[in-house]
Amino acid sequence: MGIEDRGRVARRRVFYIPGYDPFHPRRYRELYRKEGAAQAALSGYEIALQGRSGPGRYGWHVSGRFDGAAVESDVEVLVWSDIVRGSMAQGIVATYGQLLRTAWAYIGSGALFRLMRLRKGPIIAALYPIVMLLAQLLVAGLAGWALAAGVALAAPGWLGGLAGLALVPLVLRWFRSKDGKLYAYYLMHDYAYSAQSGGANPPELEARMAAFRQTVAEALRAEVDEVLVVGHSSGAHLGISILADLIRAGEVPKNGPALSFLTLGQVVPMVSFLPKAGRLRADLHYLSARDELSWVDVTAPGDGCAFALCDPVAVSGVAPANKRWPLVFSAAFTRTLSPERWKELRWRFFRLHFQYLCAFDRPGDYDYFRITAGPLTLGARYAGRKPSKSRIEAAVSRYTSMAA
Repeated sequence: MGIEDRGRVARRRVFYIPGYDPFHPRRYRELYRKEGAAQAALSGYEIALQGRSGPGRYGWHVSGRFDGAAVESDVEVLVWSDIVRGSMAQGIVATYGQLLRTAWAYIGSGALFRLMRLRKGPIIAALYPIVMLLAQLLVAGLAGWALAAGVALAAPGWLGGLAGLALVPLVLRWFRSKDGKLYAYYLMHDYAYSAQSGGANPPELEARMAAFRQTVAEALRAEVDEVLVVGHSSGAHLGISILADLIRAGEVPKNGPALSFLTLGQVVPMVSFLPKAGRLRADLHYLSARDELSWVDVTAPGDGCAFALCDPVAVSGVAPANKRWPLVFSAAFTRTLSPERWKELRWRFFRLHFQYLCAFDRPGDYDYFRITAGPLTLGARYAGRKPSKSRIEAAVSRYTSMAA
């Protein structure tokens, strides 16, 4: 089904693919509960959420009423946080090793300089952990030197040097203990995970993506009106490959539910611009021309962590002649958030990266809760919607090979 579909929805399955996030998926349920209630109060519709009990995959049920239309939606988180936690289990020395390898992966391949032509925000976000970790190392080194010099004045000999060397790891451990506020280690592990194989997916991630594909395929055989896959941040490029594999395998029933794909705050170029990301580039090329789904990509220039309004297919240099997707438009934070709310959030970069999943006090035509719990398919909701005029479609990537 394409974007021309005017389908109504009474029952829906939603699959949410998080970005690089080590936390339990209950945080997404609580975020949906809180922000859904806020958006419902602002927009005049009703949403009620029930947690899912018992063993099995993690999710929740949403009952919505929109202008008299009742809709039942089941939301499920496709969990890969255990893989994320495993990749973050690095010591301080190993993290500095990651820093060197990741910097070389982007600088040595030329990808960093190509990415700079798109948006400054995500590049600053990518450089931040490198600069912060090097600054922490410098501070630790200066503290050690100062202690060594002070001890040497009181007791000349080797004791000062030993004391200075002992202080360096203590200072670095202190910085790491504060990473819940600094995010240097977290972001370093994030970028390192994508770059470790030059853009190719690690085997454990490929295995998890195959399991996710089977989960979505099962839903497409169920008695529902729409199966909606939502990929946020790094979860966007996972969703692209999952759905490309799903369609290639012939697992989309001709008379089944509408298949919809929503990408939010995507960072696809951070992976697709790397030399060994042929698998992802091939999936972008393939998915962008399919009529089995509707694909909408929403970003916002106010989100400094996303490649805002960058068409992920076009900028990766793999757009086919018959390209249909994605429909790219802006959530326009400066217009859909009141001046007071925008002032409050403007410099909270990581919070803004999650604004797509939250309430807007001046909502435009993007409303996460209408999309995931409302009475229209994604294609019907945005039928006739024009893409943002300021979107970036220039082919920028140096690497365009689609060989896996």
